[in-house]
Amino acid sequence: MRDWWKILLVCLATVPAYAHVGSPDVYYEGDAGPYHLFVTVRLPQVIPGVAEFQVRSASSDVQAIRVVVLRLTGPGSNLPSVPDEAQRSKVDPQFFVSNLWFMEYGALQVRIEAEGSKGKAQLSIPVASFGRESLPMVRGLRGLLGFFFFVLGLGIIPIIGATVRHSNVPPGEVPQASDERRARLAMCFAALLLASFLYMNKSLWDDEAAIYERSVKLLKPPRAETTLVAGNRLVIRPAAQLIMPIAGMRRLSRKISMNEMIADHGHLMHLFLIGMPGMERMWHLHPEREAGGAFSQRLPAMPAGKYAVFADLVDKTGFPWTLVGNIDLPPIVGVGVAGDDSEWQGERLAIPASENTVAPLSGGAHMIWERGGGPLKANMPASFRFRVEEKDGSPVHNLEPYMGMAAHAEVVGSDLSVFAHIHPVGSVSMAALDLAQAGLTTQSPAAVSGMEMGMTHSSGGLPPDVRFPYGFPQPGTYRIFVQVKRSGRIETAVFNARVH
Repeated sequence: MRDWWKILLVCLATVPAYAHVGSPDVYYEGDAGPYHLFVTVRLPQVIPGVAEFQVRSASSDVQAIRVVVLRLTGPGSNLPSVPDEAQRSKVDPQFFVSNLWFMEYGALQVRIEAEGSKGKAQLSIPVASFGRESLPMVRGLRGLLGFFFFVLGLGIIPIIGATVRHSNVPPGEVPQASDERRARLAMCFAALLLASFLYMNKSLWDDEAAIYERSVKLLKPPRAETTLVAGNRLVIRPAAQLIMPIAGMRRLSRKISMNEMIADHGHLMHLFLIGMPGMERMWHLHPEREAGGAFSQRLPAMPAGKYAVFADLVDKTGFPWTLVGNIDLPPIVGVGVAGDDSEWQGERLAIPASENTVAPLSGGAHMIWERGGGPLKANMPASFRFRVEEKDGSPVHNLEPYMGMAAHAEVVGSDLSVFAHIHPVGSVSMAALDLAQAGLTTQSPAAVSGMEMGMTHSSGGLPPDVRFPYGFPQPGTYRIFVQVKRSGRIETAVFNARVH
């Protein structure tokens, strides 16, 4: 089983997901005016489908939460319908739940209105809507449809026969042979029409199912085509055209050009190269776009090895994509990382992994994961808290914004079925979040969400604590890379976690 990592990388191409590979739900923590909210969006498996919205207020002064879904950009993005009232928990008055239909694919936004003792305020969160799989018809529904077929479909044939047979027969008389012949012909004709009707409907059903299945495949993580040029320049492009199906349009879709990508906290692409099979190395790089739509990066000095590739992009509509792939690199002769690029090398991830809550940084400093007691559980929203301390245990005072944020984190499953690039405000794309907040600004400047949770742009002096709202999507072993900037240097702390 020396090549087990290759099998995993091949399987990765079949994981139904989008920008966050294998992690479709949305987690967000931020402010709606004076109200601090933690929002979880449980996306439906299929589109159209019903999503569940969970909103927790940090204080008890929120009396009502209203939720509406609309497009993130383009027609309808500033024309919300009447919002639905979220149901307030009788057990926990700070917890609200709502269920809304997602009717189309693409970049959408969830607009939340909070009302409380300090008035009304709004918050808008971007959501990537996509179907993850084609669900089979449940047995109960199949049986119900079969019952109606036999009772209503086949039952109508003898009714038509009886009607034709007795239509010209005087009361009290017996139908003649000619009446019987006409009845049989009418029944045959009715059976033929019924069979044609059922065949046409089945063909339409199969056609719709095929179109839907195609849309599911289109929105799976696109494969990354990687080429090493001149010994140290890596070229990345999609192996196939990125295509966004158009909901409600039977055979139409929109092709996505690499020239349509927008900057996500300062860069068009965030490239992650993770050494395999043990995730003992990780590079976070930022390739530049070339003519023709490809991206390229002069690689820093890197040892030879096999690397998993994850490349984050956001198109102009706000829909996030992640290209996935793998590459076998020779020894790379290059310089050290610079600017926003970063690297980490350490111990190989073992299976089963030894969990840790303390990770070393330079100069004897360390980062502590304040995870509390108890096991980690899948599909449980949480705020992952980390604290950076000096060698003597005192809080550090030299943290700086890293690409305009307090920190970045990458959550990677040991089998590569999960990859999520998250931030202190949550799992949303920051470029898409900017589009969502811009939509709010045009309507109510006073209600724009504050983003002090990591979008600070000060020159330094950040607090030593950082947190990330997130929930592990499935049980398994994970490696978490938490990246901060100290005195102009980007550092990475690495934690292993077992999720039940």
